[in-house]
Amino acid sequence: MAKRNGSFFTRFAKRTSSLAGRPATFIIAVLVLVVWAFSGPMLGFSDTWQLIINTGTTIVTFLMVFLIQNTQNRDSEAIQIKLDELIRSVTHAKNEMMDLEELDAEELEKIKEKYVELAERASHERKERLAEMEGKLEEKEGKLEEKEEKIEEKEENVDLKKEIIEEKTKN
Repeated sequence: MAKRNGSFFTRFAKRTSSLAGRPATFIIAVLVLVVWAFSGPMLGFSDTWQLIINTGTTIVTFLMVFLIQNTQNRDSEAIQIKLDELIRSVTHAKNEMMDLEELDAEELEKIKEKYVELAERASHERKERLAEMEGKLEEKEGKLEEKEEKIEEKEENVDLKKEIIEEKTKN
């Protein structure tokens, strides 16, 4: 099992990312902006007043970029490891796919084209099977109609025979 604590920075980045995404954090940010806006008339909308919000938002944004990137990098690596494990454990999976993230864009594009071709072929085969199944269905529907017609003919013959028998019994 993986070590849960991690480095100080990892713990700090996780905790900060977690807190930054909460509704309470958003509300606090809005309240700070409201207090800042209402303080404008008291401070005469001075350059210092403007500098306070500009500096604060710049610092927070600058630091959050690195914290969020750190969290995304960790999450991405964890997902990659999990995917690698799934690929490794599935019997018919291609283990060569486990290191795709290490390839350059041209190599990835070639592999993607191969899989797009496989998908198109599968789609074509599915359409052919569907058309074949529709053909068989139409054939069976035709046979069913023929049988229904024969049944109707036989029912008519039975009705005629009943009429003949009734007439003979009357006579």
